[in-house]
Amino acid sequence: MSQFFAHETSIVDDKVVIGNDTKVWHFSHILSGSTIGERCSFGQNCVVGPNVTIGSGVKVQNNISVYEGVEIEDDVFLGPSMVFTNVINPRAFIVRRDEFKKTLLKRGCSIGANVTVVCGVTIGEYALIGSGAVVNKDVKPYALVVGVPAKQIGWVDISGNTLEFRDNRAEDEYAFYELVGEDLKVTEK
Repeated sequence: MSQFFAHETSIVDDKVVIGNDTKVWHFSHILSGSTIGERCSFGQNCVVGPNVTIGSGVKVQNNISVYEGVEIEDDVFLGPSMVFTNVINPRAFIVRRDEFKKTLLKRGCSIGANVTVVCGVTIGEYALIGSGAVVNKDVKPYALVVGVPAKQIGWVDISGNTLEFRDNRAEDEYAFYELVGEDLKVTEK
């Protein structure tokens, strides 16, 4: 049986799987059908689900709702009060549950405080989204994006440090980026 902590003010519905050493703090609610990995942390006033999958080692800061249609891989950081959507054109008087768009946050990416992630996008491995950005299209692995709408302004390494290329070549001069050990390797065309 899993050993996790849920604060007395939080609610964990039936048919929820929560991994070892995960902590669910004050006034949070984990809805039925959701699966959460090990060593996760959910701050105050979070809602998860229903039917959401969250990997291990994920940090969900205060005031975040992770809606159905969102999938989060391992080691993702979600900054305070960031927002997910799951329908492109919501209306209170029209039920659109069959129109939820999948949003995928890949391993190790970090989402800054007050970011809005519009449904239907994929945020690549170890990407870094600056605070207050509005992400409305896919983000490449290791990309640094900021602004409204979010635009890529650079690259980061696995630790989130900005990468600088000595010869200042444009990104399209590189064939691809790959993780080698803990470093990002650039392979030229």
